[in-house]
Amino acid sequence: MDDIVRQAVARAIETMQGNLGERLTIDDLARAAMFSKFHFTRIFLRATGLSPGRFLSALRVAEAKRLLATTATSVADISHQVGYNSVGTFSARFSGSVGLSPTGYRQHCGLPDRLPERTGQPESAAGVRGRLWFPPVLQRGPVFVGLFPARIAEGAPARYAVVPGDGHYALTSVPVGSWYVIACAYGVFDDRGPRALTGLSGPVTVHREVTAHLADVRLRPRHRFDPPVLLALPELWPAPARRAVAV
Repeated sequence: MDDIVRQAVARAIETMQGNLGERLTIDDLARAAMFSKFHFTRIFLRATGLSPGRFLSALRVAEAKRLLATTATSVADISHQVGYNSVGTFSARFSGSVGLSPTGYRQHCGLPDRLPERTGQPESAAGVRGRLWFPPVLQRGPVFVGLFPARIAEGAPARYAVVPGDGHYALTSVPVGSWYVIACAYGVFDDRGPRALTGLSGPVTVHREVTAHLADVRLRPRHRFDPPVLLALPELWPAPARRAVAV
C-alpha cells in the first residue's frame, strides 16, 4: 500500500471517528479521502478488509462499548451519540455484534460468562488447527481464536477456543462453510503496559470430506486500519495487568 492510499484511508477513518453521531455517506468519506467514490471504496476495502459502511458501523458499536464500560451515560443517550435514531435498532445491532445486550454488557463489565457459537450451518467432522506466531514480547496472556464469516470479530463465532499463549490452537466439529480465523490477545512489549494483538488467516473453506484444515496465524500489534473487535471476549490480559473494566 503506497503512502497516498494509506493517507487517504487514514483521512476517511479519522472522519468516521470524528463524526460517529452524524449521518455520513460514501460521498462524504470519498471527499475526505480525496478519491472518487468508486476508487475510494475499492482502496478502503483492500486496506481494511471491510467496506467503508461496515467499518463505520463497527466503529459506532466499538464506541458504544467504550461508553457503556467507562461511563454512566444511559443506553438511550449512547445510542444517539453513536448515530442511531432508534434505541431499539441500536440495541439489536449491538446485541448481534457483541453477543450481549447494551445493559448486559455494562452489567458484566464487558466480560461475558460464555460465548455463543453460530448455529444453522451443516455440521462436519472437520477441524481447523494451526500455529500462533507472536512478535517478541516480554509477556503475553491467553489467546482467543475464533472462526468468523467476515474479516471482523463480530457476532457468534462458528467455533472458538481460548488457549494459553503456547503457540498452537485446535478447533473441532467446524461447520461446513468459509471462515476467517481471527486471533486476539494482549502482549507486554515494555513498561507502557499491555498492547492489543491481532491476527487473521483465511478464508478457510471447510468441506465435509476434508477432516483437517491447517491455518497458521501471525499476531501483531493492532493497527488503526484493523476493524475493531466487536464480540465481547473473556479476559485476555496478562495476569499482572488484570483490568477492572473491559473496554
